[in-house]
Amino acid sequence: MALSDEQLAQSKNITVEQVQQLRRSRGTTNETLETLSEGAVRRALRRLNYPDLPNARRAYRLKQERGDDGAIPVHARGRAIDRLRSVLENRDTASGPITAGVPTGQAPGTRARGPSPTAGMALTHWEWLGPGNIGGRTRGIVIHPEQPEKMWAASVGGGVWHSQDAGKQWAPVDDFLGNLACSSLAMDPSDPNMIYAGTGEGFSNSDALRGNGVFRTTDGASWKPITATQTDDFQAVTRIAVSPTGEVVLAATETGLFRSADPARSTWTKVLDNPLGIVLFDPHDGDRAVAGALDAGAAWASQDGGRTWQRAGHGAGPWSGRIELAYAAKDPTVVYASVQMTSGRIWRSTDGGLTYKVTGTLDADGRIADYLGDQGWYGNAVWAGDPDDENLVVVGGINLWRSTDGGEHLAEISTWFDPRSVHADHHAIVSHPGYGKHNRTVYFGNDGGVFMAADLTKVGVEPQTPFVKGWTELDNNYGVTQFYGGAGHTGTGRIIGGAQDNGTICFDPARGTEDWRQIFGGDGGWCAADPVDPKVFYGEYVFLGIHRNTDGGSSDDTNGDRYITGQFFNDQKQDWDWKPVPFRIPDAMNQQALFIAPFLLDPSVPDRMLAGGLSLWRTDNVKETNTPTSGPSWRQIKPSAGRPISAIAVPSTDSDVIWVGHDDGKLFRTANGTAPTPAWDRVGATGQQRLNPQRFCTCIAPHPTDPDTAYVTFGGFAPDNLWVTHDGGGSWQDLSAQLPDVPFRSLAFHPRRPEFVYCGTEIGLFASEDAGQNWSPTNEGPTNCSVDQLFWMDETLVCATHGRGMFRIDLSGV
Repeated sequence: MALSDEQLAQSKNITVEQVQQLRRSRGTTNETLETLSEGAVRRALRRLNYPDLPNARRAYRLKQERGDDGAIPVHARGRAIDRLRSVLENRDTASGPITAGVPTGQAPGTRARGPSPTAGMALTHWEWLGPGNIGGRTRGIVIHPEQPEKMWAASVGGGVWHSQDAGKQWAPVDDFLGNLACSSLAMDPSDPNMIYAGTGEGFSNSDALRGNGVFRTTDGASWKPITATQTDDFQAVTRIAVSPTGEVVLAATETGLFRSADPARSTWTKVLDNPLGIVLFDPHDGDRAVAGALDAGAAWASQDGGRTWQRAGHGAGPWSGRIELAYAAKDPTVVYASVQMTSGRIWRSTDGGLTYKVTGTLDADGRIADYLGDQGWYGNAVWAGDPDDENLVVVGGINLWRSTDGGEHLAEISTWFDPRSVHADHHAIVSHPGYGKHNRTVYFGNDGGVFMAADLTKVGVEPQTPFVKGWTELDNNYGVTQFYGGAGHTGTGRIIGGAQDNGTICFDPARGTEDWRQIFGGDGGWCAADPVDPKVFYGEYVFLGIHRNTDGGSSDDTNGDRYITGQFFNDQKQDWDWKPVPFRIPDAMNQQALFIAPFLLDPSVPDRMLAGGLSLWRTDNVKETNTPTSGPSWRQIKPSAGRPISAIAVPSTDSDVIWVGHDDGKLFRTANGTAPTPAWDRVGATGQQRLNPQRFCTCIAPHPTDPDTAYVTFGGFAPDNLWVTHDGGGSWQDLSAQLPDVPFRSLAFHPRRPEFVYCGTEIGLFASEDAGQNWSPTNEGPTNCSVDQLFWMDETLVCATHGRGMFRIDLSGV
């Protein structure tokens, strides 16, 4: 008997409206919601207050990449990599391969990295910390048809990865690939050694992960860009299709569809002028192909190898949003369309994609299955790869669903909230090459990495949720986690990191790289560690939702009672609520803060925390016990300057000095920051030696012994992203002349030798041995993806990267 909305509302002590919102937003059923724990219900209700997280994530990254004019130069990242390679080729070899203790001697992109027991992470001196069990957003998977143990996966932040043992171990194909924002993979059916990788992620209204065209390999390891695709039209290559003979390649992009028929791929012709999210060739007929819109609610079909296209008909009712497509392996005249609509609907074609008819798309209760939830534009996948049954269909949104009657009825087969099942937000579904009567293995790419169902027919068969049997996580050193920040405790060696869509997670050296554990779900962000008490860590959820862990990172937040910025779950209202002033931060309550907003502990007073929204907020009792009516008390100590705060810093030598940067480049300083109402000065805005950037201030690093000296970094692909002052902000010097024109994100001084300076950028880490006057002309890691934060554990430098997890390097010997 179906579980009604009213019955579920009574069971969970929530309203009928909340039941309906949860079912639609999470793309699930009442029966699944019934099995949620009290804490899981609270977390799901919390997410209703943040309905567009994927877009907010990308808008945040995009903001950090914009220049003063608000633009991002075409292929700026790829050009920066090329410049580094050129510098090294002409470099005086006598200059040495080490700068300030870090390796800087080899050019990015000059060496391929194949699989190895350490996942290719064992660069000279650098040690990869993982996580090897978390993964990250994966939008493409291809498998060698004759050697199916060979697999490749496309990570949107960590590049292309390769496994030689069916996912038991992974390695990056090239640590220094010219662009690590890979969103699609395609293998030439006539030559499995020929693989294409499309870069840039277009599945968003504001794409923050810009690409550098299409790359190609002829050996699965060494990749080179296809020069003709390094144009504005190929900044986001959403999908690539190769004809059965390998003659024709089609590239779907956010600006249209492009076709190449010459072996060198030097000529590309635009054949459709619509933003596309999918293009496919009929697996048996190179004349036939289909394509689906990125957001316009349309599909097209070609009958002449992609030269010309006609819009598909679909009878009753308009389509809307993104369209995903799949040919049925048994009969390619059958094509399935997963149409975004409100929360997903399946349509079926029996004429090769020329026309479509709607299917029932009904769940077990007879309702329209909300299988895409509220983000079908982001996570949307469909599969019909059974060679013996054209009616077996799998669709993926937040969860995975299976139909055995061509889309008329659907049943959930995964459970997003159970770690034994499959991670949420699905992007790719790929059959094992030998899939058939005796092999029913299917692979899945999602926001948690790569997963496998050894037998597709045997998952989701439990009588009720959670659906966990038959699922295997394959994130075995698939190190593509996208961190925003991190912090560690020197005494215990434990490290926490705030990760995109993978929460705040903890590394314990006793457990190793393959056993990071979640301590708070959702999106992670900035982090802090109490330097005295090893049990206390701080992380954040979105928009300045700071939370506190008091068991050394040992347990997850199961009840939602760890927030210290005012959020709490009101048992009487059965919904999230806010404490009264002064126990809340109004900017957090009103979402008047950056998506990932800065906070820090005063390095001299660990009971004092500063947090940035539109205003700057301070608490002097950050460890105060939490109750529904009390907790840490917050005070506004800097009024709004009109734009969100993006960086905060306090020198270790003087708690009265506070630096604050904003996302429009404005910089402020106070010399009485511990006063009830500090006096603030805007610095760098006047004088002959003023600060020039008018863009996102990413980091402020006060000198460890001189509170009047501070380094400031900025975003944007611009030539002046690093500045220093030696007089408290009165005058400024640009230190970035020798560094690439890319966003700078973090800076750190060696604890014992402060003239050794380390700068984390969009393309890796650079070092200086003379306080930033001169810099290593190249870098050797830890990788060329973004180094979002640098922090110290004694004299070991830890790098939190946005796409390759965390690394560390022991610099005690310099």
